[in-house]
Amino acid sequence: MTAEAVQATVPPPPAQAAAAGERPLRIALLSYKGNPFCGGQGVYVRHLSRELARLGHCVEVIGAQPYPVLDEGVSLTELPSLDLYRQPDPFRTPGRSEYRDWIDALEVATMWTGGFPEPLTFSLRARRHLAARSGEFDVVHDNQTLGYGLLGLRRSGMPLVTTIHHPITVDRQLDLDAAADWKRRASVRRWYGFTRMQRRVARRLPSVLTVSGSSRQEITAHLGVPEERVHVVHIGADTGLFSPDPRVPEIPGRIVTTSSADVPLKGLIHLVEALAKLRTERPDAHLVVVGKRAEDGPVAAAIEHYGLGGAVEFVKGISDAELVHLVRGAQVACVPSLYEGFSLPAAEAMATGTPLVATTGGAIPEVAGPDGETCLAVPPGDAGALAAALGRLLAPGSGEQLRRRLGAAGRERVLRRFTWEQAARGTVARYREAIAAQTGSVRTP
Repeated sequence: MTAEAVQATVPPPPAQAAAAGERPLRIALLSYKGNPFCGGQGVYVRHLSRELARLGHCVEVIGAQPYPVLDEGVSLTELPSLDLYRQPDPFRTPGRSEYRDWIDALEVATMWTGGFPEPLTFSLRARRHLAARSGEFDVVHDNQTLGYGLLGLRRSGMPLVTTIHHPITVDRQLDLDAAADWKRRASVRRWYGFTRMQRRVARRLPSVLTVSGSSRQEITAHLGVPEERVHVVHIGADTGLFSPDPRVPEIPGRIVTTSSADVPLKGLIHLVEALAKLRTERPDAHLVVVGKRAEDGPVAAAIEHYGLGGAVEFVKGISDAELVHLVRGAQVACVPSLYEGFSLPAAEAMATGTPLVATTGGAIPEVAGPDGETCLAVPPGDAGALAAALGRLLAPGSGEQLRRRLGAAGRERVLRRFTWEQAARGTVARYREAIAAQTGSVRTP
């Protein structure tokens, strides 16, 4: 084991918990960024690892800062970076005593030149760590690192599966489209320089998982991965936690969304504009954003321009229970994104029985379902359509009936299609297929 890793151990789960006639697997799940409160990667690692353990497999998450929050039965090995983007001192310069090796120097040099180093440097540390533990795992599952270190793992003969939620090239293009001038565009291109590495690595990986059919198409088109190597395994909501509770009163006019204010892809500015239109008819309409408030930028400017300072609230770092309570109490949940590779917030809101307004960006329709049946669907980037759909659900009388119908249908859709247990079983099937392909044995369907 490498000296830099801090490993926590738990007893292996009972073999009889695995599927009948199949040996439990020893799984290394890699996560270069595991914050469960910001972005979907930490949520994915937490819930997938828990369900894999419940199926009887021995799961060890190997992660860097921010370290993932894991449930009982899953161990965490800390593989620390220099944590250059931590709060309250992002883009910090480490002290001389913090440097441990050439990977640390590479991490700092990439940051100094405007790039984002973590996918590359984490993959290099993970390769070194796993090389020192040869034979301890049946399969390695990478969660969208796509760094050059993975190619070393593949050459070593270790069965490897990689999840790509969606190509980051989509984020890159949306950020370029939103850039105000050539200086900002140059900065965006430099920051997203790691996407060139991810494209090269993805094309050489034997087995890629993704979370939707839309993402599968994007991975093929943007990254050049052959379609036969990309397999869809839908993820899901924790339907035990995200569930209806009639005891929680609805707060009149409340709309809830999960978004990063300064990320164009999330479409929050269009929802703010929609709220301004909506409040001309529904003065009690207000928005709660689960995410960090941006102190400047387009969203902050729009809130000030429309005089919405008292009608838009940002909350961050809340617990799962607090999030569920917040969603249950809203009259409407909204996903205004221009693009999503899956949209966990949509699935979680639907699981609580909260009616959903969502755009048709990316894979959102795969999750949210047909317009008028399980959600109200609008084109991405259309503030007027968002305002009209929100107004229908908040209207007295007819709005209440529509909310009740869409909420019940939405939960039923999630229970049928999008649970973490289903995701774990589908993922295990791909693990066994990757192991069989690597060892040359008969493949498991």
